[in-house]
Amino acid sequence: MTSYEAATALIVEDNPHTRSLIKRMLLQVGVRSVVEAADGQSGLLEVMRTRPDIVFCDVHMEPVDGRAFLRAVRESKLPAIRQTPIVFLTGDAHQNVVEFAKEHAVNGYLVKPVSPADLKRRLDSILGRD
Repeated sequence: MTSYEAATALIVEDNPHTRSLIKRMLLQVGVRSVVEAADGQSGLLEVMRTRPDIVFCDVHMEPVDGRAFLRAVRESKLPAIRQTPIVFLTGDAHQNVVEFAKEHAVNGYLVKPVSPADLKRRLDSILGRD
């Protein structure tokens, strides 16, 4: 049994190809429960429904982007939701994105295209299974 078999990961990403790649990487490292959402709005519903152990969220999406998603999760009245680890997925590392992420307690970010090694390192550091 791998250390991630009991973990649930949520991918909030509007690009189906990127979502599929991230899902495949998560499955390869042993995550058995991967939930997907195509935008921030459906991502918020999935956070409430599935209570994932970790969320990988794209920054640039419509109609609800990653920033609004992060803000809504961090402002939840439920502590278990507020404390959900969130990793931003971004094609850029502009200073304003990094600053926003820090201000809203994002747990990290991965620059696209995401490598399997980087994804595994982020999982290990956040879920404490290194």
